[in-house]
Amino acid sequence: MEPVLTDLNLPLFERAKRVIPGGVNSPVRAFRAVGGTPRFVQRAQGAHFWDANGQRFIDYIGSWGPMILGHGHPAVLEAVQKAALDGFSFGAPTEREIELAEEILSLVPSMDMVRLVSSGTEAGMTAIRLARGATGRTKFIKFEGCYHGHADALLVKAGSGLATFGNPTSAGVPAEVVRDTLVLEYNNIAQLEEAFALHGRELACVMIEPIAGNMNLVRTSVAFMKRARELCTEYGALLVFDEVMTGFRVALGSAQSLYAQALPGFKPDVTVLGKVIGGGMPLAAFGGSRAVMEQLAPLGPVYQAGTLSGNPVATACGLATLREIKKPGFFDALSARTQSLVDGLKAAADAAGVPFSVDCQGGMFGFFLLNQLPTNYGEVMKSDGAKFNALFHGLLERGVYIAPALYEAGFVSSAHSAADIEETIAAAKVVFEQMA
Repeated sequence: MEPVLTDLNLPLFERAKRVIPGGVNSPVRAFRAVGGTPRFVQRAQGAHFWDANGQRFIDYIGSWGPMILGHGHPAVLEAVQKAALDGFSFGAPTEREIELAEEILSLVPSMDMVRLVSSGTEAGMTAIRLARGATGRTKFIKFEGCYHGHADALLVKAGSGLATFGNPTSAGVPAEVVRDTLVLEYNNIAQLEEAFALHGRELACVMIEPIAGNMNLVRTSVAFMKRARELCTEYGALLVFDEVMTGFRVALGSAQSLYAQALPGFKPDVTVLGKVIGGGMPLAAFGGSRAVMEQLAPLGPVYQAGTLSGNPVATACGLATLREIKKPGFFDALSARTQSLVDGLKAAADAAGVPFSVDCQGGMFGFFLLNQLPTNYGEVMKSDGAKFNALFHGLLERGVYIAPALYEAGFVSSAHSAADIEETIAAAKVVFEQMA
């Protein structure tokens, strides 16, 4: 094999494509869905980043959710720098792991114990393994449009009916690996009841994003969540909340706290966390009741391990982030800023006569080029992809960076100013008028 010679005169994306598949290290960054060339980020500060050409963008992806404080928050930066001076990784326990675990548990009362890992995919796949080990069952339910990482058993689309299980959605995933994965329609109570009637005593868990963020932003209804909890309890399956995206992003107590307000006593059995708890560093977690979590090695038979789990620099970053968002008034201010953004976008679209529906919670938002908010993946798919691409590029040209895909939620940070929101809405008005 001949060595790859670096040509510094090539555009960055062309250089990247010579040495990295597709030129990116995560597919959505490639702009395949929207067309065009991805922006290579040079630096970021607050609510903005600058690309390699020096253009400034208002950032509404925030590293896909973690940057709830914006980029380079002074308290977080100080914590990370101090931790780095003490060492990057030890492969042995540190006090900060305990501190972060205690902080998480204090904010999410459904969990008695938590295990720190390095990625949301790792946390999600281990939560399923734990549910299977704790129940002695193999089958589980997930929902179309929910993304729980790229573990083999989760890369699956719906089968032809409730009596059949899912089909792989990625090459390299054998059909037998997903044979125990049952994929249902989000928010469909009748289908959920039928699935439990057919398979209830074989189900280890139901895994769900309470507010989905990978079909843009779609909420589970309170009635649907109530029924899911009832069925899991009745049949002895565990209810697993994937809050990698929503954890500490939509509320201080995460999405489960919102459902507990509507359903007194409500709680999931296992919770998967990521993004915000790492503050931008590779860190995730999963947790649950003491009885369930004690099934994990070294106490129990369910194996999980990780060289970088509880990394000392990542835990410093996450701990500093959680301590900042706990401050009084933080989520009220963040929610108000996000609401001002979505209200402005809605008004701009309505004025131009462009079909537009939008929702938000805390620092997370999602919009659709539809007249009303969808409730499941099938309805999301009716959104106008060509119009979204026009909106994306129109905003990009005007220095506003939203997710380069129709099916991804957006994020506001505490660093976004009123001026940032006004600039974004002004750009959107121009683009909507051009789209009309």
